[in-house]
Amino acid sequence: MMVAQLAQKTYTITEYLEIETQGEFRHEFINGAMIPMAGGTTNHNEIITNLCLLIKPSLRQHKGKIYTENVRLWIPEYSIFTYPDVMVMAEEPIYYGENKTTVTNPIVLIEVLSNSTRDHDLGRKFEYYRSLESLQEYVLIEPEKTLIMIYRRNNQKKWLLDILDTSTDMLQLESATIQMPLSDIYEGVLS
Repeated sequence: MMVAQLAQKTYTITEYLEIETQGEFRHEFINGAMIPMAGGTTNHNEIITNLCLLIKPSLRQHKGKIYTENVRLWIPEYSIFTYPDVMVMAEEPIYYGENKTTVTNPIVLIEVLSNSTRDHDLGRKFEYYRSLESLQEYVLIEPEKTLIMIYRRNNQKKWLLDILDTSTDMLQLESATIQMPLSDIYEGVLS
């Protein structure tokens, strides 16, 4: 019943942030609408855990940061708060507001696809993410088979796509100087 009420009302940013602080469930905020976040699968969770274990050691050398799906991202051009699966920061985060719950300056965003979010992650969400000046790479990971799509911003602000689909391929996060074999990203997920 609460979800239906949230979907019908238009919220201010202040109301949204207050509800998120007190609520049991996370919501995306898109132009005044609160959209409940779907739960993840064990494959989804395993991939996110593997990514954190693979990325964090390299970031320590450069004082970068990695945040997972419980830290919000503010996208000012579209008035959106969302929770990417993984965010990589090249430097200290720039926060939205007074607390440390919402960041604004990732260089890499990673989404693990699911049936309920695939179209949004490939379409509108990428449009929103592209508006972030700091963003250099957007990575989409298929959890049920070996398939990773990575979009990279080039010097002309065009986005180029690389597709990785074998376990021996290496995912290179050029903006963070990190590379990982797909076999390590999918460890414990695919047999």
